[in-house]
Parts: sequence; structure tokens; C-alpha cells
Amino acid sequence: MTKGGMESVEVFTSEGKGRGLKARQEFLPGDVIFAEPAYAAVVFDSLTHVICHTCFKRQERLHRCGQCKFAYYCDRTCQRAAWLNHKNECSAIKKHGKAPTENIRLAARIMWKIEREGSGLGEGCLVSIDDLQNHVDSLGEEEKKELRADVESFLEFWLPQSQQFGMQYISHIFGVISCNGFTLSDQRGLQAVGVGIFPNLCQANHDCWPNCTVIFNNGNHEAVRSMFHTQMRIELRALSKISPGDELTVSYVDFLNVSEERRKQLKKQYYFDCTCEHCKKHIKDDLMLAVKEGESKPSAETVKEVIQFSKDTLEKINKARMEGLYHEVVKLCRECLKKQEPVLGDTNIHLLRILSIASEVLSYLQMFEEAADYANRMVDGYLKIYHPNNAQLGMAVMRAGVTHWHAGLIEAGHGLICKAYAILLITHGPSHPITKDLEVMRVQTEMELRMFQQNEYMYYKMREAALKNQKIQVMPEPSNEASPSLFHKKE
Repeated sequence: MTKGGMESVEVFTSEGKGRGLKARQEFLPGDVIFAEPAYAAVVFDSLTHVICHTCFKRQERLHRCGQCKFAYYCDRTCQRAAWLNHKNECSAIKKHGKAPTENIRLAARIMWKIEREGSGLGEGCLVSIDDLQNHVDSLGEEEKKELRADVESFLEFWLPQSQQFGMQYISHIFGVISCNGFTLSDQRGLQAVGVGIFPNLCQANHDCWPNCTVIFNNGNHEAVRSMFHTQMRIELRALSKISPGDELTVSYVDFLNVSEERRKQLKKQYYFDCTCEHCKKHIKDDLMLAVKEGESKPSAETVKEVIQFSKDTLEKINKARMEGLYHEVVKLCRECLKKQEPVLGDTNIHLLRILSIASEVLSYLQMFEEAADYANRMVDGYLKIYHPNNAQLGMAVMRAGVTHWHAGLIEAGHGLICKAYAILLITHGPSHPITKDLEVMRVQTEMELRMFQQNEYMYYKMREAALKNQKIQVMPEPSNEASPSLFHKKE
């Protein structure tokens, strides 16, 4: 049986959770369990002119649709590939006078597809759009008000000659988007750029310590012959060994939070109580709330004060980051770490959050040695908390490796880059752009490490000369967002 197709999984009724997915064959870490193209997808409102509307890659120069002047594409290949889904949208935008919000555009794309193909099971689909959860009955008053506003805006945008749908059905589609919208990222996987609906993926239940991860693959439209083009898709990949009959689970939230906080977040956003092993037994909570051990163990009152100070500082940091005041961010981080270090343990999440921000911002400001020290401590903490094959862990280790490399700490830098590469080979696969970038860095740092081991003095001399001739590669500007989360929730 080939891996990567829907024949390797089946839908079953999971006790207390409704529908779920289980494996029909064995999988090993890094195997693609299935790949699924989007049923419908749209670029976020704020990025419509810098992201290709077909493959969701960020590009310098994009071609604009000559008709609606709204959609942008990498090239003719992407434009042609988009036409089936863009045709009705193009007419509606011209008639409406402007493009509506991403939620309305996504709902309209889903409806046009239903109009073309019906809402039954399509090829390779385990479940129809009609059968997806909408949780409309669980909405609070404020959310119901938003839903009514969305339905009204949709009806204004929807072309009169198109098939007409009832209010209840339109509400169902908006509910489906709210509960099941999946975050799409750019080709580097670092920024959330859009939202899509993937019905098969929606069947995978949550576990805080899952056996699968989901990676967005932008596909390849650059091959000369179109038969070698690959479609934009998500890939469900195994993180650990999975036996036939095992349930396939993914994590809807970042693990870096105590079980009580994760459960609150899941209840608020996805309307269920998490009963996974890690939540029931509060596994790793002690590490995430660790305090300094030893003779002068801090009092509960001191710990409480430092945690409150950390939360307040984080708010100030976020405000300064939004305004691009990076030197202010560094100042706030240093002040916070001074208060945290005598009180909080090395794996305490409040300490780790500040270390992560400090290392990222200092790297951007090219203060690499201080950044490397913080990055090293962050990685040590993360390795004790995260699943060994966690994508966010892999990305953090990669960042730390690049920081050490830039700081001239070649041995530690190469070690971290190799560690990150081993994780991302499993979570992202060898052909993902970020894994390919890491492979180039791995080869480069290995070569530099050999040179360093042969003649340390010569290595630093050559490095100095190289840096004079070539402006050091600046780290990307720190993002003000967390890493893209799995499912997109309308704020």
C-alpha cells in the first residue's frame, strides 16, 4: 500500500470525542501518512498583494489579475491553476466594487465549489463539507452577532445568478470555517499567510502529546514540464512509530503551557475538554513551573511576585515589538531576567519565553554573543519539555544554531544545526524549503568546523576577512506573532 494516500487511514467513532482517524498500516517517524489539497483557501486580507493566491508563497514581484485587480500570482502557471477557483470570485469582486474580508471570500469559494461539484464526498475525501462540525449552537452572544454580520456581508457579495443557499446552510459554512480553518504559511513556514479548509485533516483529534504533525507544503510550480508540478497541500506526518489501529492525533495548541492553561484554550477555541494523558496527569507541569532549588529556596510569595512581573513585562515587550523598538525590548528582557534568574528554575516557561525573545531580538540587532548565551539556555529548557520530534522545537534549535554560527561559536553552532536538521527531517521532510536551507547550513558549518579544528588562528583570520568583504547575513526582523498555530481562529 502506498504511503501518502487516503487508503492508509480510516474514519472511526472515538469514545467521547466523536469522529477520529486511525491508521490502517504501520508508520515510522517522518512518514507521510497522507497529503491533502485544500478544499478551498484564501490569503489573509493584510497580505493579498505580497503572497501568491495559488501557492501562498511570498514573492518580490507578483502578477496582478487584470480583471478584478485584486488577486496576485507568481506567474502564468499559478494564474492558470487558480482560474477555476478565481473565476466566480473575479466577477463578484468587480460587481461588488471591492474584495470582502478573508472569511467571506473563503465561504464564497467553498459555496462555488459546492455549486460546481455538489456537497457529497469528492474523490479522496473521507468526509463531506456538510458533515464537518460547526459548533454554531455553542456560540456566545457576541460570536452569534459576528456570525450574523458575516452572513449579511456574504449575501451582499454573492452573485444573484449563482445558486442560492439558505441562511442555516450559510451559517453552517461559517461555523465550519471558524472551527476547522487551517493556518497556511509561506514557503519558509515562519509566517501565517492564509487560511484553508482540509476536510480529512479536520477528522484528526487533538492530543497535547500527539503522534502526528501537520506541515503545509506550498507545492512546486517551477518545474519546466507541468507533469512534474506538485499541488499545494498539507501533509500529515508521523512523529513516532504508529501501529495499525492506532488513533492518529495532532496538537491544536502549543505544548509550552501548563495543562490547565492548555485545557482552557482548547475549551474556549474548540469547545471540548481535553482528556489526554498529559492533561489528566499534569505531566511536565512541574518542569514548566520549576523554581530554583537549593538551601535558599524562594518563598511562594516571591515566586508569585516574579511570575506576575514576568507577565506584566511580556505585555510591555509585545507593545515595544509592535512599535519596532528593539533596543527597548532588549532592556525589558534584561531587567526581567535579572528578577527571574534567582527565583525561577531553568525549565520555567516564564523564563523560557523571555530567553526566546531576548535571543531573537539580539540576533536581529547583531549582538550575537549575548544572543547565543540566551539561545543556549532556551534550547536546554525546550529539550526537557517538548516532544523530541516537535516542529517548534526544531525551529528554535535552528535559530539557536544560526545565532551561535554568527557569533563565531562554530562548534556549538554546527552541533545545534545538525540537531535541528534531524528534527526537521521528520517534521517537515527533506524537500521542504526550510530543511533544504538547513542542509546548506549544515554542509557550510561542517566545512568551517574542519577548518577551525585544523587551525584555529587561520579560521578566525579568514572569518574576519570574509566579514569585512561581505556584510554579515542579517537575521530576519523578529516577528510579532507566535509561530503559526495549527488551526486558524478568527479573532
